[in-house]
Amino acid sequence: MCLAIPGRVEEILIENDLRIGRVNFGGVLKRVCLDYVPEIEVGDYAVVHVGFAISRLDAETAEKTLEIFRQMGALDEELATEEEAFARAAQAPQSACPDGSCSVESKPAASPTAPQVPEQ
Repeated sequence: MCLAIPGRVEEILIENDLRIGRVNFGGVLKRVCLDYVPEIEVGDYAVVHVGFAISRLDAETAEKTLEIFRQMGALDEELATEEEAFARAAQAPQSACPDGSCSVESKPAASPTAPQVPEQ
């Protein structure tokens, strides 16, 4: 799942001609590209999706949204490090059908020696 999550801009730097912010998501700091929202300043809340700030948000709405995400358990998943995400995925039940067309439970394998129907 990929959510847009509000975070508070703690610091703004210029790196390779891009505005990059250190953004605090309820205690988790991440680097975020701020170029799409040039009006963002330190102390503002930004709505962030896949590492890019996409809009500015007032503090009250941002805090309410973060609390709802915390209650849902969505922040742990969305803000996990790459290593945490891989470890979680490795422990999750696996499916032989990535498109979801079959269940996660194992199905009996088809017999490799299925009976042959005689030709007529």
